[in-house]
Amino acid sequence: MTLRLPVREIKKRTVGRTQILDKGLGSNYISDQLKICGDYIDLAKLGWGTAVVSKNIEEKINIYKKNDIEVSLGGTLFEVYYVQNKIDEYISYLKSLDISTVEISDGVVEISRQEKLKHMERFKKDFRVFTEIGSKDVKFVTPPSNWVRWIKEELEAGADYVILEGRESGTVGLYRETGEIRMGLVNEIIESGINPDTLVFEAPRKPQQVWFIERLGPNVNLANVPIEDVISLETLRQGLRADTLMKFHAAKA
Repeated sequence: MTLRLPVREIKKRTVGRTQILDKGLGSNYISDQLKICGDYIDLAKLGWGTAVVSKNIEEKINIYKKNDIEVSLGGTLFEVYYVQNKIDEYISYLKSLDISTVEISDGVVEISRQEKLKHMERFKKDFRVFTEIGSKDVKFVTPPSNWVRWIKEELEAGADYVILEGRESGTVGLYRETGEIRMGLVNEIIESGINPDTLVFEAPRKPQQVWFIERLGPNVNLANVPIEDVISLETLRQGLRADTLMKFHAAKA
């Protein structure tokens, strides 16, 4: 192919990661989709507590792993185990599923900063740790200065990546209730000196994906992407769709 396209890392990527949200997909559907888009997916998050109520959980995990895709469970499930004071059981559960990546969040349950950092340290002994910042409550707005401080704290404590909340709806955390991006918040985070390669932005909607690609380039880390939108996202990353074509392929003078 003679087209000049943005440079994209191949798996296992450290930047330009695409993380999908599995909300209870069937095994056959996953297998069919991965034949098309598996090369572009870096992690599959089995959302919320779906792992507990899905009969095909082990089968799904194996399918993802055979396609060189990391698997994690939803941060909400960590919060359920936390509030029931069963973290040891959660660790055993993750190990029984042969999952090596854990998401630690406090989007619903109130967890002190000291407690969250303590659990990060505990999980770091056996897992890759992704933390998440931002409330799932649409009416709760965290000041940008807190986002910046907490991100820095969690990266310094050893988080592999910090995920910035958007939910599967794209209407909380980084976003207003309408889905509009809180651009001032994102810009303050980026301009604070935090390396954007260490951040994962939840961006389930196409306009949100386009904005982050235009702001941070084709190798921004994006999450909560529906599996059926992975190819669409990859065309956005490479300027192969109208929304980003001129960003990457403007005519040369």
